[in-house]
Amino acid sequence: MTTVPTFEELFRGCRESAVHLEMRDSYMKSDPAYIDWNAGAAIDPAERWADWLALVSEATSRGVKVRRARIVSEPVSTYIRFEHEVTEGLNIAAGEEVRWLPRRKATGIALPGNDFWLFDSSLLLVNHFDGEGEWLEPSVSTDAQELKLCAEAFESVWALGIPHADYQLA
Repeated sequence: MTTVPTFEELFRGCRESAVHLEMRDSYMKSDPAYIDWNAGAAIDPAERWADWLALVSEATSRGVKVRRARIVSEPVSTYIRFEHEVTEGLNIAAGEEVRWLPRRKATGIALPGNDFWLFDSSLLLVNHFDGEGEWLEPSVSTDAQELKLCAEAFESVWALGIPHADYQLA
């Protein structure tokens, strides 16, 4: 049986780059932060996600380039509105670069079937979700073809993506 390293272990072991491609219009609607936000509560990313901020900040401070690209349907879902609102205080504040790509502009890109993290272009963490967007156990891969597909897909999305500061929700 292969043991999947924890996300924190993968992130802390990363030396050059960590890229993340998100392709769903909603995730984990059971997340207390999303539930609170959807009910009208103000969300403080530094309070809600202190561990994430620390993990990414530590990586970027040692020179790891962290990039996140999100493919979104427009008009965007309520969940994407939530993500967009917390991105500045969560992802950008931690040192990530974030871009958004309207799904209509992704038609010509060969995309993998799942969201993923690619660490140092050599290890793939594949995120799996059920039909409701709830997180399932991830898998890891070092398969050369999968690494190549995911790296090329990410770079294609990144090249067409709109930087967070410039992306206006539709």
